[in-house]
This record gives sequence, C-alpha cells and structure tokens, in this order.
Amino acid sequence: MITYEFLQNYWWVLISILGSALVFLLFVNGGGAQIFCLGKNEEERAFIINSCGRKWEFTFTTLVVFGGAFFASFPLFYSTSFGGAYWVWMLILLMFVLQAVSYEFQHRIENKKWINLFRIFLVINGWLAPFLIGAAVSTFFTGSDFHVNKDAMGSLNPIISTWGNGWHGLEALANWRNWAFGLMLVGLSQTCSLLYMINNIDDASFNAKTRKRLIITGPVFIVLFLITAASIFLSNGYAVDTNGVVTMEAFKYLHNLLQMPVALIMILVGVILVLCGIGTAIFSNKEKCWKNSIWPFGIGTVLVVMSLFFIIGFNGTSFYPSSSDLQSSLTLANSCSSPFTLKTMAIVSLLIPFVLAYMIIAWRAIDKKSITREELNESENKY
Repeated sequence: MITYEFLQNYWWVLISILGSALVFLLFVNGGGAQIFCLGKNEEERAFIINSCGRKWEFTFTTLVVFGGAFFASFPLFYSTSFGGAYWVWMLILLMFVLQAVSYEFQHRIENKKWINLFRIFLVINGWLAPFLIGAAVSTFFTGSDFHVNKDAMGSLNPIISTWGNGWHGLEALANWRNWAFGLMLVGLSQTCSLLYMINNIDDASFNAKTRKRLIITGPVFIVLFLITAASIFLSNGYAVDTNGVVTMEAFKYLHNLLQMPVALIMILVGVILVLCGIGTAIFSNKEKCWKNSIWPFGIGTVLVVMSLFFIIGFNGTSFYPSSSDLQSSLTLANSCSSPFTLKTMAIVSLLIPFVLAYMIIAWRAIDKKSITREELNESENKY
C-alpha cells in the first residue's frame, strides 16, 4: 500500500534528481562566463557560444520543471521561499531570461557593439546565476529568516508565512557559508563547461587552451568544494524528532551521511568520479580519454548533489530551516501537499522517463557531430 510518507519521500527523490540535473546543466552558464577570458578572438568566442549555447534550452527547461515539482509537492516551501526571499529568486529568473535573450538575439542586429553587449550579459549571467543558485541552496543548511503561522493553515487567512526582514533573501549574502557555496557552484559550472567544450569542439589549438585553463579552474573548484563540504559537515544542523519538534544538533549533516549508507556511497563515488574527470582531462595523453572526461565528471556531480539533497530531507532533518524560529522550519511532513495531490502528481510523474528520453535523443542529435571551424564558417544555423 502506498502511504503518505512514501509519497513524500518519493517526491523528494524526484526533486533531488531534477536539482542534480540542473546543477550539471549549469555548464551552459559556466561557458558564458568565459567568453572573453578563454575566447581571445572571434572564432574562439564563436566556439564557446555555439558549444554551450545549443544547450541553454535544456537548462531553462530543467529549472522550470524543478520549480514546478517543488510547487506541486511542497507548496508551503514554494510560498515561503519564493514569496519571502523573492529578490534572490527574481534575480535568478532575470539571469536566465537574460541568457535566453542574449543567445537568441546577439546576431539579430549586425552591429559589433550590440553583439558584445549581449556577450557581456552572458558573462554576467555566467557568474551571477550559479552564484545566486548556490547561495539560495546553501540556506537549506544555514537557515533563513522566516516565520510560519501554522494556525492560519487551512483557514481563510491568506498570509501563512512572513519574512523576518526587509532584505527578502539578500540577507543570505551576509553569511560566509552561503558565499562559499555560491562560489563553489560557480567553479563547478566553469569546470564542467571546459570539460564539455573539450568533448564538443573538434579543434586542436582550442582544446589545448581549454585544457590549460582547466589546470587553474579545476583545482580552484576542488578547494572551494572542500571548504563548502567542511562548512556543512562540521556545522550544527536542524534535527526533527518524531513529534515534529525542531532542535539544533551538532554535526547533524555528518551524522546523516554516516547513518544513510546510500547517501554516503553516492557522495564517495561521486567525488571519485569528479576527480577522475578533472584528472583525466588534465593529465591523460589519450585523446579518447580526455575527450570523454565530461561524463565521469557529470555523473559524479549528479551523485554528489543528490546525496546533499538526501541529507537535508531525510533522517529527521528540516530541509528548509528557519534561523529565527526553529519551530517554523519546514520538513517533508509539514510542508507537503495533500495525499490526493501527491498521488495524482505521482501518476503524472511517470511521464518523466519519456521526457528524459526525448532530451537524450535531442542531445545526441545536437552533439552527433563535433563543432569545427569549417562548420561555423559554412553553417547559417549558429549563434
């Protein structure tokens, strides 16, 4: 029999999968951030724009599906976070709209100043979008300043959640741990973009430059990841007992990791794959190996992010804690939709494998042939 608790866990697993896929797809943003620093001439900039730009729809679609899944399954989180920390979410949305417009319109006006302006927008998006998403996700560990009026739930009172300050999400930037997480995600997106371009572009000189840049970007990302991991696993966490009472627990997220073998195995395998992807791209002399280094890195990224979602949602943990009112913290049990909604949406979610299959087929069709200088000079179907 399908229980209410099973449905809550089922939807959190789906959200974890979508969230981890979104983090991997941020390589599109990471590529945009490097248009001018990696691309020293027009041909090299065209390589970057056409390699990463052909995937921006995948990132945007995954972001929308991720938000929709959260809205359908955990509406109280959606209303609390999106309704309270709206400056952060509006900035993130603005960055993705800016990305779409910049890719699609940069050559609609054959004026170099306009083209460069759109590319500057892509650079801004490439730095700010991953950073803001990272800072927002980091609040799942550090907490946010909100209060939930549980007496208003189920009543005619339209106000259930209130934000505790006038910064509406921007106060997260006052916490160094959120900065570390945001910068780590920037480093991840740029490292992933370099690996993807190595795989996607067939040009010896450009690949050599990309691998050389990876020697700097890869280690920087690893250092930021270690700092972020230490800040998570050595900090206090928000524990929830069987009665729903929230308390602070020392090393809560480390305890979750050790008490959940699946999460522990995922993060260990994921870290090994990420390191293998970076190491292979930098040190391997076999073209087939460094060309395909994106795949161990990408799979490892997905596993690590899913593991982090598991340790904030499962094992008696508040996935969206309130730093100002512990008992307002949101858990899978107190923020989810009704059993009917979760069950109905679970049936709809059975279509997700078909959507993923379509995305894989479309991805393979786009990447069937590597990008070359000849293609960019001859093809009209380019950014």
